[in-house]
Amino acid sequence: MPFMKGREPIRRTLKYLNAGKLVLKDNVRIFSVNYNTYGDHHAGARDFVFWNIPQVQFKNPDVQVLTLKNMTPSPFVRCYFEDGRDMLIDVDSRNRDDIIEHLIQVVGKTREQLNAETRLKESKDNPANFGYGCGRHCICEIPGQVPCPGTVPLPDHMRGKIKFAPK
Repeated sequence: MPFMKGREPIRRTLKYLNAGKLVLKDNVRIFSVNYNTYGDHHAGARDFVFWNIPQVQFKNPDVQVLTLKNMTPSPFVRCYFEDGRDMLIDVDSRNRDDIIEHLIQVVGKTREQLNAETRLKESKDNPANFGYGCGRHCICEIPGQVPCPGTVPLPDHMRGKIKFAPK
């Protein structure tokens, strides 16, 4: 499996990418992280980029994610919004967990917003959905489908009992 090669291949697994906690607000268009590859006060930003940027990219497919290395004396995150504004977030001397928690509070969606969006995604008005809690209880209610064998017996050529029975 070629995707399991390289440094820390766990970062490319679907389970790891889905475990990301940072879902950015809808009006964030560009998310950039500025840090250096050296220095102790940049260690948290380096770890954040290494471990959490793939999750941020996976959870926010409409947001452009940039990492700018060795261009700044202190690490920071800058978010650009669709109305032209930008927000500067200082991550100097913070570890990656503190950075994630702070970003969730400042530019992330709340837990209530995420729950409401998941409920809306599971809309019940799709005619392909059937079962408990949907418009149709069974697929046999759709015209053109075979009716349930409990209400209308199947034709003999569709029954395994007759089709595969020894003659």
